[in-house]
Amino acid sequence: MATVYLADDLKHERKVALKVLKPELAAVVGAERFLAEIKTTANLKHPHILPLFDSGEADSFLFYVMPYMEGETLRDRIDREKQLPVDEAVAIASKVAGALQHAHDNGVIHRDIKPANILLQDGEPVVADFGIAPALGVAGGTRLTETGLSVGTPFYMSPEQATGDQAVGASTDTYALGSVLYEMLVGEPPYPGATAQAVLGKIIAGKPVSATEQRPSIPANVDAAVRKALEKLPADRFASAQDFAQALGDSGFRYGELVAGGGGVSAGQWNRLTMGFAALAAVSTLIVGWSLFGPEPSAPPQRVERFASPFGQATPPTFVDENAFTLSPDGSKLVYRGAAEGAAGNQLWLRQWNDLDPLPVRGTAGGIQPAVSPDGERLAFNSGGQITVLAFEGGPATTVGPGVSPRWGPDEYIYTLGDSGAVRMPATGGAVEQVTRLGEGEVAHLVGDFLPGGNGALLMVAFPGGDFEIHALNLNTRETRFLVAGDFARYAQSGHLVYVSDGTLMAARFDPRAMELLDSPVAIVDGIVAFTLSDDGKLFYSSGAGGLSEFVWVSRSGQATPVEVGWSFDAGGGNMAWSLSPDGTRLAVRETTNDNQDIWIKELNDGPHSRLTFDEAQDWSPHWTPDGDMVTFVSNRAGGGGGRDVWTKRADGIGEAELLYDEAFIVEGFWSPDGEWLVLRGGAAGARANTRDILAIRPGVDSLALPLLAEEYDEQEPALSPDGRWIAYISNEAGTNQVYVRPFPDVNTGKWQVSTGGGIMPVWAHSGQELFFVDDGGNLVAAQIDTEQGFRVGEKETLFRLPPGFRTSEANTLFGVAPDDQRFLMARAYQSESQENTGPRFVLVNNFFEVLRERVGN
Repeated sequence: MATVYLADDLKHERKVALKVLKPELAAVVGAERFLAEIKTTANLKHPHILPLFDSGEADSFLFYVMPYMEGETLRDRIDREKQLPVDEAVAIASKVAGALQHAHDNGVIHRDIKPANILLQDGEPVVADFGIAPALGVAGGTRLTETGLSVGTPFYMSPEQATGDQAVGASTDTYALGSVLYEMLVGEPPYPGATAQAVLGKIIAGKPVSATEQRPSIPANVDAAVRKALEKLPADRFASAQDFAQALGDSGFRYGELVAGGGGVSAGQWNRLTMGFAALAAVSTLIVGWSLFGPEPSAPPQRVERFASPFGQATPPTFVDENAFTLSPDGSKLVYRGAAEGAAGNQLWLRQWNDLDPLPVRGTAGGIQPAVSPDGERLAFNSGGQITVLAFEGGPATTVGPGVSPRWGPDEYIYTLGDSGAVRMPATGGAVEQVTRLGEGEVAHLVGDFLPGGNGALLMVAFPGGDFEIHALNLNTRETRFLVAGDFARYAQSGHLVYVSDGTLMAARFDPRAMELLDSPVAIVDGIVAFTLSDDGKLFYSSGAGGLSEFVWVSRSGQATPVEVGWSFDAGGGNMAWSLSPDGTRLAVRETTNDNQDIWIKELNDGPHSRLTFDEAQDWSPHWTPDGDMVTFVSNRAGGGGGRDVWTKRADGIGEAELLYDEAFIVEGFWSPDGEWLVLRGGAAGARANTRDILAIRPGVDSLALPLLAEEYDEQEPALSPDGRWIAYISNEAGTNQVYVRPFPDVNTGKWQVSTGGGIMPVWAHSGQELFFVDDGGNLVAAQIDTEQGFRVGEKETLFRLPPGFRTSEANTLFGVAPDDQRFLMARAYQSESQENTGPRFVLVNNFFEVLRERVGN
């Protein structure tokens, strides 16, 4: 809710904590209402409540001042010790309950009780931020809900808070304190999860928890008190925080199910016990009968085994595409994209688990998106927008037809993306047949795994802005049914749906015949980029590349120096983008903020880091204007018809963002050096190959953007020379991406190929005499450019090979050049100081179905 500063109170000669409310909250709440409400809660006086010294407004910033306390928070203590001694945890909770009772008696609800708000001074708990959350809630009213802002922390929110109810009472604080006590005892919150949505879903509909089940040494009365505090309905919880504290100190307190060794039993309890014993006897009889006359006992669960980077030494993982790999249905082999053997470029490799090293698959140069046939003998892949099929044992390759991301069906058809929905074609080549039709607002359909029985399949549905949903497809009626939001969905033969949501591998029990989920999804693995699953229970996944990143300055010799040690950012998956200001002093970068992608400004080096955009929509691809005063970006915010449009905003954050262009699906937009042209890159319709184009428009002159490079290939990553006379870009017209240059804006008057061994991410030197790019071998190359008499490509020098973990992309240019052309701003995978940056990590898990059965259920 606020940025916290350690400050000197000059008047009283003391250290204080100065908290400045975040501007987006201040704008919603309003200064007068906030300051008026905070006065009503500033007079709480209790030994376990941190007092409020002062509050006010300065230059439109709302602030409040609290004592500076040396020590640590309960959050720090839990992170260090995981589980606290039971007596100490109960004592802390009881004292916090006393603080809550005092506040509740004075009509104040905290609303945000959590370990980080409980300070420990000489072992005594002190609750901080009392009155801040209620002041926000009361002052903001329904406007908080309307803007998507909420008061509270997901792990400790009560069900009524999780459903957006602003009218919460004292039992909300009791619920949060019960969650905190549970975490002190067990080591994790009662309802953990990888995302806020997953946590809140469990809080609202999850099963009751028991601390004693996780830690048997916890006394029965403490477990009972926690369970009562965590009841879903406020009326079922303790009437007051004081009652909660009394129950914690009462060894005879019980709640809910009768605990063995408890006190007397009422008549109603006796009846339930009698029926329970009868049911137990019946179950015992059934077990005995089954053991005597039933089938052989099932085999014990198989051991789960995990192996990191199982590629051998023939192809370094540096060259493995973290998205391009697949397991054969029987799990005996893995096909992945790696560096070409003895040549520039990439190709597909085969790793059979009974061999020590991978083998190159001949005839797959430039191939991506592999798919193995149901019999495991053949391979389909995308080769320059054409689906090619070949046998692993040899023989001629067959071009089946146009398409990307092939899926091999059990009916000997190849399923792929079509212009108006999913299509299929015989694996031997032949006519293309329509399988599904796009619905309103949908941009692509891709058929996934086929379900047992042959009548159904999973269907990935893409929407503008990069959102995906997973549907079930009835192959007989061609009707679809929504299942869940997510991507990379696979059907596990153990009876589960497995998919990726916001970088987390999720799973849920799934009925393939009814084609419906049987329960809520459960988080399995965090930090997932992509994964594949075999019928025999092997899981292979990549992680790390879509996680945290850090910026580094890299010299022309390849020496890397972090921009700011310890600073990392989450770009929100693999679709990263950033831009270095013209003077090289600032960085505009897309980052994830509370599950939302926004543009941030970073002052280089070690300078402030501030958020530029605050809209609930997703923002991408920031670019500086030539004068460095503005930042253009694309967004799917209101006014664009659901797609991505080009917006601009002052780099200092003053004023609102303005819409520049909204007539097409745009994924990148930037100004020419003279400020006359807005250069645009159109997005691929549903990620289909050969639909990415480069356009340009003169705002105020042209009514529509002009297609500059809109051929039957993908044209991406446009870059204008410093004098604005030349445009560099990449195209896959030669089968693999290469760097080309044309005159600008008269692109049809000349064309020069710059790269020969593959090329992506072209960036001009400020001198205009060099063009930098990354070749297929992962090398940064500097090509000499002579434009005195026309255009000529001179000597090309390999500067250095990008180390493992450095970010590259075929869609976004992921490096910048310092004004002196001697350093490059790049990003790499971030890890702690004790670890090395090793790039994407690849993991093989054997017997993954056992993980699903344990974590999700049968």
